[in-house]
Amino acid sequence: MPKLTLPVRLALLVAGTMLPLIVFAVGIVFHNYQQDRQAATQRVLETARNIRLLLDAEMQRMTGGLQVLALTNSLRNSDFDNFRRVAAGFIDQYGKDGVVLVADRGGRQVFSSLTADTASLPPRNNLEILGKVFATRQPQYSNLFFGAVKQRLIITVEVPVMRDGEVLYDISFSPPIEVFQAIIEKQRLNQDWTISIFDSDGVNLARVPNPQATIGQRAAPSLFAEMFRRSEATLPTVSLEGVALITGFTRSRVTGWTVAAGIAENSLVAPLWRSLAITSVIGGVLLLVGLGFAVRMATTIARAEMLHDLLIEELNHRVKNTLAILQSIATQTFRTASRAERDKFEGRLGALAEAHNLLSTDKWQGSDLQEVVSRVLRPYLLNASERVKMFGPRVPLSPRLALVLSMLLHEMATNAAKYGALSNDTGTVTLDWEILEEGAGPKLRMIWTEAGGPPVAAPVQRGFGSRLIERSARDQLGGEATVDFLPQGVVYTVTSSLEPGD
Repeated sequence: MPKLTLPVRLALLVAGTMLPLIVFAVGIVFHNYQQDRQAATQRVLETARNIRLLLDAEMQRMTGGLQVLALTNSLRNSDFDNFRRVAAGFIDQYGKDGVVLVADRGGRQVFSSLTADTASLPPRNNLEILGKVFATRQPQYSNLFFGAVKQRLIITVEVPVMRDGEVLYDISFSPPIEVFQAIIEKQRLNQDWTISIFDSDGVNLARVPNPQATIGQRAAPSLFAEMFRRSEATLPTVSLEGVALITGFTRSRVTGWTVAAGIAENSLVAPLWRSLAITSVIGGVLLLVGLGFAVRMATTIARAEMLHDLLIEELNHRVKNTLAILQSIATQTFRTASRAERDKFEGRLGALAEAHNLLSTDKWQGSDLQEVVSRVLRPYLLNASERVKMFGPRVPLSPRLALVLSMLLHEMATNAAKYGALSNDTGTVTLDWEILEEGAGPKLRMIWTEAGGPPVAAPVQRGFGSRLIERSARDQLGGEATVDFLPQGVVYTVTSSLEPGD
């Protein structure tokens, strides 16, 4: 065997040293890829949940509007001429393509917002859901079907019209499909995402991308079967376009519909190959100058690039959710457009802005409950700090919980300033909170107690602020809110589930 020269021996020595280090560097890249894949899996499920919450809120708003129409005397007395004027105000919220129909038990249409000539209208062709309304006396949500009046695919919200304890009519509203399409388009982070809303039969009623080609089609086979086994899950799927996705889906308890969100597998694999290429090139260069520093630098650069993309997507996601919250508040507050309601909206928007300022200071890592409370109550602490007392342990909050709790505390403080303990010069407010260790996980309980204000009397009917507190605690905090109108002062009790990491 010929004797190896020194340069060759040195080359072999360097190569023998480099190979394990390159393998180690590749292992780091793959480890980072696995972490990013796990984060993406969680992100698609969170996105599906957020869209489901927005969808449920919109459907409940539609249902509430129909229930108000069902209580009008003109409808219950079959005075359809007067009812037409009332229904027009409801339809105007959704544009010209929204249609309100009223049918009797046999499916005969006795009213249509499209025409006063009901004799020429065909009978209802979705008698199954009509029968459910008369049988259950509860609102119902249809699957996608071909409407006899609109002559295209529609969905309907159905509400019973009661008279003397019996169901007199069924009032049905078919909103424009564009309402649901707009919801998912606003939540789509980028072109790598596929988002769908399916009815309870697994048929697309809204989708991005390619809505024109896919609405009315069943979910892809890889997703369809799993949707009926579980109400919520994440799994690998293949889209109707043949794109491999990481998909998360969740079913609505309100409508029975399913929201699915998926991100293309290729969007995660491409950074992996890019990182491997960078590592290989740098490893070759460092054959001359040493591998240790170069491998560390290559891994840092690759990781920083992945984290940069992730942070940009997360920031867009937060901003879009914030816009959705603002849209919901504006819809509720400006329905009658009075000055008082504008003031309410500005106050709620101010509370939301304060929460955003606090979260932005902490780079959206969440905030402490004490800081959230102090921000909201700052206007009431400036001149009379002794009138508002706060007690409780340190409680870190996720960004979502910080936003929701800010809105609830703002409503309580506003009510106290208008009607309660902060409306005079002697009243006081005590806010204390504690962590309850019970059930599936820890819960936060806050108690807002007023004293020394004007005499308290329970209101005849609840305002929007009270409904906001109760629904937000139930739907967004996973807890509940109660209010007790005691003679000495109002007492609010709010419980909230604490998310992992809070």
